[in-house]
Amino acid sequence: MHEFTNEIFQSAKAAGKSIISHKLRSLLTILGIVIGIASVIIVISVTHALGTVISVQLEDFASDMVTLQAKTPEDKKQLGITSQLSYDDYLYLESRSQFVQDMSPSVMLTESTPKLIYRRNSATSSLIGATSLYQNVVNVYPQYGRFINPSDDQQRRRVVFIGPTVVKNLSMKNDPVGEYMQINNDWFLIIGVGEVRGSFFGVDQDNYILMPVSTMRSMFGPDITNNISVLFRPIPGVHIDIVTQELTNLLRATQNLRAHEANTFEFVTAERLKSQFDSILSVVLAVTGGLVGVSLVVGGIGVMNIMLVSVTERTKEIGILKSLGATSRCIMIQFLFESILLSLVGGLVGLALGALFAELFSALLPVPLEELIPVWAIWLSILFTSSIGIFFGLAPALKASRLDPIDALRYE
Repeated sequence: MHEFTNEIFQSAKAAGKSIISHKLRSLLTILGIVIGIASVIIVISVTHALGTVISVQLEDFASDMVTLQAKTPEDKKQLGITSQLSYDDYLYLESRSQFVQDMSPSVMLTESTPKLIYRRNSATSSLIGATSLYQNVVNVYPQYGRFINPSDDQQRRRVVFIGPTVVKNLSMKNDPVGEYMQINNDWFLIIGVGEVRGSFFGVDQDNYILMPVSTMRSMFGPDITNNISVLFRPIPGVHIDIVTQELTNLLRATQNLRAHEANTFEFVTAERLKSQFDSILSVVLAVTGGLVGVSLVVGGIGVMNIMLVSVTERTKEIGILKSLGATSRCIMIQFLFESILLSLVGGLVGLALGALFAELFSALLPVPLEELIPVWAIWLSILFTSSIGIFFGLAPALKASRLDPIDALRYE
């Protein structure tokens, strides 16, 4: 056992000396592995960062909010039928639901872009019709002034609650509450300005104008609410499945859907959005991982080719070693160790380069470095590079161990 351990140690020592004595060749040999491993770490860090950012943004963006919207079944699409969720559906659900804490319609003007005018400045924004409960559902709170109240909706008041981006785009003062602005040539009183919420997947959450849904219906006609979304929050402690099942039963009844007919609506939750994004990221990771895997295989082939050349160059040296008593196993272990060491050094250098990129990336996003590079990715990189060294170094090592000492000594 001691003899075998000593043999391993001497082989590893000889392999290390060989790598150091051929620095340029060793550098070129490991270049493919360095690029491959660095690419693996970069891909993993980017996908983990995106996943973390998505989770944080979904938690900030009313994580317990559920959106009910129309969805046209495939059989009806083929017939040219489009499903709709009307304002009457919202009123029916609001009056019948027992498990919903807050519910509000969300009516967006989609057929045209409203023109906003404040003094001599103009801009565009999203125009949304909602009720006072929209504030509780979506977590929209005023920085200045107040939100829409039930009285505004009942009396169809021409009042608006605007986002900070609208204030900026129209060059208003920080607190424009009490002033008037024009929307499509109609005058509206500004009653409040929302808090800054930032962006959500690149979409500005602060570029909006909220008005009472009744005011919106009086401006654009009742048809504007023929297809709406319904936003709601379940009562605390009630599981989301119970609420969605209750609303499903109510909607199917009011829409006279038969048992075999598919739902003409769907529920969108933060968990569902996260699941969809996770699926997309998994596909991206699999595809990019496959491409990176090809580069690692190419790097492994490079190691094998250089090692085969090394065997040919060192044929006489192998003959001398064998004539001095070195066994075939000792020669094979030495060359195998050399291949493994080259691959490991390449993997560690690639790991360091990937970590450097991840550190730069973590400075741009609010994600800790330890979350960008999981421990399993580090161990996977080391294991994979070792496997490359063994797999692609085996052929050169066997070739070297099988050389005849007499023929090797005669080699020129």
